[in-house]
Amino acid sequence: MTDRPILFSGPMVRALLAGTKTQTRRVVKPQPRRVDGGVPFGDAPAWAHAEPGSAMMRCPYGKPGDRLWVKETWRTARSLDNKSPNAIGEMCIDAGYRKPWAPLTYEADGHRNTEWRGFEMAGDAEPGKTRVSIHMPRWASRITLEITSVRVERLHDISEADALAEGVAQAVRDRLPVQQCGEYDTIDADPVELYQDLWESINGPGSWDDNPWVWVLEFRRIDVEAA
Repeated sequence: MTDRPILFSGPMVRALLAGTKTQTRRVVKPQPRRVDGGVPFGDAPAWAHAEPGSAMMRCPYGKPGDRLWVKETWRTARSLDNKSPNAIGEMCIDAGYRKPWAPLTYEADGHRNTEWRGFEMAGDAEPGKTRVSIHMPRWASRITLEITSVRVERLHDISEADALAEGVAQAVRDRLPVQQCGEYDTIDADPVELYQDLWESINGPGSWDDNPWVWVLEFRRIDVEAA
C-alpha cells in the first residue's frame, strides 16, 4: 500500500466531506499516440502492448488499495505565518509531540482542527495567511481516500451517474442562492453538462473539446488516526 498526495478545489473538498464525490478524473500524461499496428501507447514503457483501460497501464495515482491524501487550501494560526510547513512540523517534534501538529483552519468549510491548544490564551487564535493546497504537508491533511478501482477512458465517455459521482451537485450548490439549494434532482441541468463546466473551470476553456484520455479513479473515504 502506497500513500500519494492529490489536490482538490474547495467545492470538491466539500463534496468529499459530504460523501457525494467518489470519483475523480485526471488527464493521462503523456496522451496515447498511434504507432505500428495502431496500438495506442505513450512514451512510458508501461503503456507498451496495453490497450487503454488495461490493468497493464501504470497509473501515477496508484492502484486499488493505495491511499490518496488530500491537499487543500489551509491556514495556520497568525503567529505561525512566518514559519514554513516543514519548520512548523519540526517545532512540534522538538516540543515533544509524537508527530507534527499545528492549529489549522481549512478554507473549504472553515473547520478548525480541534481546539487550538493554548493559542487562544496567547492571543494568537486568529487564522493567519492563506496557504495554497500545493504547499500542504501530509501531517496537515484531514482527508484520506482509498482507491477502489482505476481505469482509462476518453473524457466524453463519462455517464450521468459518473458525473454525479464527480460531485457536480456540490459545484451547483456553491453557485446557487441558499434557498435554491435543495436536493440535486430539483436542479434542472444535465449532470454531464455540469461536469463539462467543472472540467473547464479547472483545466481551462476548450479543454473539454480536446476529449483527452483520462485516469478514472474511484475511491472511498477512510478514517485515519487523528493527530
